[in-house]
Amino acid sequence: QVQLVESGGGWVQPGGSLRLACAASGLTFNNYAMTWYRQAPGKDRELVAEINIYVRYAESVKGRFTISRDNAKKAVYLQMNNLKLEDTAVYYCHAAHIATRLDWWGQGTQVTVSS
Repeated sequence: QVQLVESGGGWVQPGGSLRLACAASGLTFNNYAMTWYRQAPGKDRELVAEINIYVRYAESVKGRFTISRDNAKKAVYLQMNNLKLEDTAVYYCHAAHIATRLDWWGQGTQVTVSS
């Protein structure tokens, strides 16, 4: 059974930092592109950052967020610096097989940026 479990969310003031982690189990992690998405209240879910053999970011987080992965630990991380009010959202971990595109979602972790 595939599981993606996010952690590291919470409350932070503007300008602060958080580090999200997603622990995967039940899949051959190296074969998956890993992506962080987020969904703010009343808005569509949007891609934040993806890591495969390449890395890409949403324009709104470039220079502030860094995605990384540890294949040995089957984990993907999102370091979020200089957080802004508009970064408030539920952040989801997503895994997609690089060949079949079969995919899974985590349950999400809340990030709240407020003063």
